[in-house]
Amino acid sequence: MWRAVTPEPCPLQAALKIGTRGSPLALAQANMVRDLLIASHPGLGTVEIVIIKTTGDKVQDRPLAEIGGKGLFTKEIEEALLAGSVDVAVHSMKDVATMPPRTLTIDCFLEREDPRDALIGAASLDALKPGARVGSASLRRGAQVRLRRPDLVVSSLRGNVGTRLARIAEGAFDATFLALAGLKRLGLADRADAVIEPEVMLPAIAQGIIGIQRRSDDHRAAALLAPLNHAPSAAVAACERAFLRGLDGSCRTPIAGLARLDGAGGLHFLGETLAPDGSAHLTVERRGLAAQAAQIGTQAAQELLARGAGALLGRG
Repeated sequence: MWRAVTPEPCPLQAALKIGTRGSPLALAQANMVRDLLIASHPGLGTVEIVIIKTTGDKVQDRPLAEIGGKGLFTKEIEEALLAGSVDVAVHSMKDVATMPPRTLTIDCFLEREDPRDALIGAASLDALKPGARVGSASLRRGAQVRLRRPDLVVSSLRGNVGTRLARIAEGAFDATFLALAGLKRLGLADRADAVIEPEVMLPAIAQGIIGIQRRSDDHRAAALLAPLNHAPSAAVAACERAFLRGLDGSCRTPIAGLARLDGAGGLHFLGETLAPDGSAHLTVERRGLAAQAAQIGTQAAQELLARGAGALLGRG
């Protein structure tokens, strides 16, 4: 006897949970991903944003270099992803370790926002008076400032964007740096007193790029994320992260780099390593095909190691 069979729910219609940190910027980025997913998949079910507090958020009274590496802002989120508590995770790629867990994959990158640093509190680095107090938790920025302005006093300043802006406003520091990408995503680009060109200070690796992580065997998540991937941003991320990986970089090492596409299939990369005290630095420049992005980054790292980058970074 024939009877109706209720079809299994379409996987597309099932709820999707997005893991993220709880800072205003992290939430803005997670909301961007949610909106893109809904726009790309009209039949998608409920999309929930799950806030996960990371070690980097919990420990605010010590410099990042003292309490761990880049995993400080991703470890707990990745653990939730591995446990199945969330389906995908949204990360600022500059916070992601170059060797994440093998069973997790990041193969979706949103279009890169402006990768440059913004200076808060002065019209330029040169405009700061001798002895001015610069707040930064970034070893990279601290080393770059000391290299270019050894007369300035660099002290640790941690916290989210709002916290750091408030510290400048109350006079605790004369200036600080923030990623211009973050300011733009928060609608605060007008708070930048100056934008630092890469020729003055190269940005952090993958600054301005949002990556979306999933379990490697989650084919549903892979299919949902595929339309969101921005191939040019994926290419420059691959180059810059290969450079960082080749130098064994972490939050304890001042490393900077920027890859740019020329629109004709080519890629230009600039990289830099510095002594933490800014007393010396090495730079590298490479050009090649965008299709060989990771290879270009690896070769740039090998060149710097051959020129003594290991000793510069304190590894003998």
